Amino acid sequence: MARRTKAEAAATREALLDAAEEVFFENGVARTSLEQIARHAGMTRGALYWHFKNKADLFMALIERVRMPFEELVNTLHNPHLLDDPLEALRVALNNGFTRLEQPRSHRVHSILLHRCEFFSDINPLEMQDRLAQECLQEFYAQLHRAHELGQLRDDLPPETAARMLQATLGGLFHDWLRDPERYSIRERGEELLGTLLQLMRR
Repeated sequence: MARRTKAEAAATREALLDAAEEVFFENGVARTSLEQIARHAGMTRGALYWHFKNKADLFMALIERVRMPFEELVNTLHNPHLLDDPLEALRVALNNGFTRLEQPRSHRVHSILLHRCEFFSDINPLEMQDRLAQECLQEFYAQLHRAHELGQLRDDLPPETAARMLQATLGGLFHDWLRDPERYSIRERGEELLGTLLQLMRR
């Protein structure tokens, strides 16, 4: 019985996060109340407060749902079968990331963070964006530095510069796509741009 109760509590928490995602995406974070989220989920505010201390706590849990797959991308980068070709590891991991970005949940939450989240409570969306970007940059540098050590990176391209080139290209693509995701597939455009850039970086 206890195990069932724990599973039901987890399902309730996920339902509340789903509701928050939909209402935040529609109204923006600052203009959304916890009452609206609970009502959208078909629950009481008491149920919401059982799982989340406040709106900031709920918002951070929502961000973690899309941040956690970043760990899967990192694991791909360290796949034993790709250790001898860091540039190929980057290509595979980032193409998987493009595919994930087209999934509705990932698309909505990133849109909320970039376009529908104002400063509120102790949440600073710019700091959160910077932290996520820094995590990516560090992983890019680690892979490109290894490519340099293996003699796979062009002699005239320092790993630091290569990492920033990669981040700038992907960041520009990401922001452009989020403005109007219906214009093109980020998976298809991303695979094309990424493949070309990595080929230019190869020795």
